[in-house]
Amino acid sequence: MNLRQAVAIRIREILKARGMTQYRLEQNAAISHSTMKSLLNGKQKGFNILTVVLIIRAFGMTIAEFFDHPVFESEDLIAE
Repeated sequence: MNLRQAVAIRIREILKARGMTQYRLEQNAAISHSTMKSLLNGKQKGFNILTVVLIIRAFGMTIAEFFDHPVFESEDLIAE
């Protein structure tokens, strides 16, 4: 699994846990639909850390809370 996929998994998990729509997250984070869609579908070759931070803040989380998850602990996690 690569880092893009791990971030997408984590975002989807939080959306589901909070009963939040992708649209609401886009609005709260001030991120375009196309950017969010690319990030969640893993089609974006890379992603800007600022985009991820905006999403984390829109969830009302700290960066540490977001990344403190088993999906990021894999030794096979590939940073591309």
